[in-house]
Amino acid sequence: MRATNNPKITANRANARASTGPKSTHGRMRSARNALRHGLSLPVYADQALSEEVEALAREIAGADASAEIQELAQRIAEAQSDLRRARDARHQLLSQALSDPYYDARANVREKLTVIRQLLRPNAPDVPLEAVTKYLTRVPEGPQKFALILAQELQQLSAMDRYERRALSRRKFAIRAFDLAKRRIDRTKLTIQL
Repeated sequence: MRATNNPKITANRANARASTGPKSTHGRMRSARNALRHGLSLPVYADQALSEEVEALAREIAGADASAEIQELAQRIAEAQSDLRRARDARHQLLSQALSDPYYDARANVREKLTVIRQLLRPNAPDVPLEAVTKYLTRVPEGPQKFALILAQELQQLSAMDRYERRALSRRKFAIRAFDLAKRRIDRTKLTIQL
């Protein structure tokens, strides 16, 4: 690296070297698991059952007497379709678990309720009617408010799943186009041979 006299550039370079991600073992492990949280970044062939499903779908798309090129293009369509289904299933599972949790509440509300409980457990705690405390501590959002809260709190995870879904949709679209072009080309070739 060449030396520079500009202190701003020197400081920027030092900051860049210091900002290269987590330093602790725990931080690096957590960072490595981020992409694997829902298994969406794993290749299809990392899961045996999923790879068999993709193979079956590719055979169905390609047809019985397909050429190697058509089989490979059908394979790409099937992989993208499988990734699309995995992203949609992960979103469904996340929302279903949150919606089925009868005690689901905003994280800030949970922290606030824990603080109230700690204060009430102190030796010199104020005398509060048990009914009022119970009503406050057991109150959770319901219906549309609960759904809106879930969407707001899980926005980061839902956005990540949306990115995986959009990539899979795009890959599937381009794979289908390539497949259709190859099929038309092969069909034209067969037609000219027959004539």
